[in-house]
Amino acid sequence: MTIIKCFNRWDTEGITVRDPGLVNYITLEPKILPKTGARYAGNKFHKSQTFIVERLATKVMNTGHKGKKHFLSSEHNTGKKQHALRLVEQAFLKIEQKTKKNPVAILVQAIECAAPREEVIAIEYGGARYPKAVDVAPQRRVDLALRNFTQGAYWKSFNKKTKIDDALAEELLAAAQCSARSNAVTKKRDIERQAASSK
Repeated sequence: MTIIKCFNRWDTEGITVRDPGLVNYITLEPKILPKTGARYAGNKFHKSQTFIVERLATKVMNTGHKGKKHFLSSEHNTGKKQHALRLVEQAFLKIEQKTKKNPVAILVQAIECAAPREEVIAIEYGGARYPKAVDVAPQRRVDLALRNFTQGAYWKSFNKKTKIDDALAEELLAAAQCSARSNAVTKKRDIERQAASSK
C-alpha cells in the first residue's frame, strides 16, 4: 500500500490533535498536491474536510481583513495557488531544517497554541452598545489562527529584507512554542484579555 505524503515529503501518520475542541476541524488526511479546486465550496463546513496545509496555503493567497480594509497584498497572494503552495513548502523545509521535526506536526501545534477560545462582540441594548464575551466556534478558531499566521508573516516581510517564507516559518515556530514573538499568539492573548474584562 502506497503512503501518501504531504508535498510527497512529510507523512502525517502519528500526528494527533491534542485540543479536543479542534479534533474534528483539523483534517490531517494528506495530499501530494493540496489543491482541491474549491470542490467543497457548496457544502456546509466544507473547510473542515480540507487538508489543513491547503487551508494555510489558501490563507496565504488571501490574508483577510484588518478592520474594514483589506490587509497587505503582494505577488504572493494574487490568486495563483501554485505560488502559495510553493511558499508554504519552502517555509516547511526551513522549519524541518531548524527543528528536525515534521513541519505538519509543528503547524498543528501552532494552531492549538494560537486559536483563541473567547472573543468580544458588541450587544446593543436600549440604544447603548455593550461588549460581551462569547465562546469562539471551533471552525472559527482554526480560521482566526491561520489568518493571524499569514498576516503576521506579511507584516514582518512586507517592504522589508525578510523573505515571506522565512517570516512564515518563524511565525509558525514561535506559535508552536506559545511565544509572544508570534503575531497570532499575541493577538490571541489580547482577545482573551478583553473577553475576560467584558464578563
